[in-house]
Amino acid sequence: MSADTPYIIGPADHLGVLVYDKPQISIEDVPVRPDGRISLPLVQDVVAAGRTPAELAQDVSARLSAYVKKPDVTVVVRNFVGPFDQQIRVIGEAADPQAIPYRQHMTLLDVMIETKGLTRFAAGNRAVIIRRTGPDSQVSFHVRLADLIKDGDVSKNVAMQPGDTLIIPQTWF
Repeated sequence: MSADTPYIIGPADHLGVLVYDKPQISIEDVPVRPDGRISLPLVQDVVAAGRTPAELAQDVSARLSAYVKKPDVTVVVRNFVGPFDQQIRVIGEAADPQAIPYRQHMTLLDVMIETKGLTRFAAGNRAVIIRRTGPDSQVSFHVRLADLIKDGDVSKNVAMQPGDTLIIPQTWF
């Protein structure tokens, strides 16, 4: 994702939908439901996921025009999660396994900071990143998290990509 690529709204994002000079139909915080839709005063079940904030604003404005003369709508993303294919998933022995919104230039170290590191049972040097290379294909490669986190070996840091899954196995006793 480059700086020129517009943000695509995803399920679980939180949006502000503001109608200029109409506070009674503006909403400061509306979550995008798992089905990708939002509900607003006067317009129900608007598809938000998979669209840019500008596209959604145009659609809401068009729908509101039946009730409001020349509505000026702005959509602001307040809490970023993003679409599923733009998230990085961390499973296994991370202290806080979760799906993380991808950010430009994100690295493995950034992901580990976000997930609060490894559990004491983690086999960090046996961790694997699974990366999709197409709709039905993927590659996987080993990463050495313990070397990166515990030993500070930044040569083990790797660039993450949208849609990556980091699997951190449990150690054998």
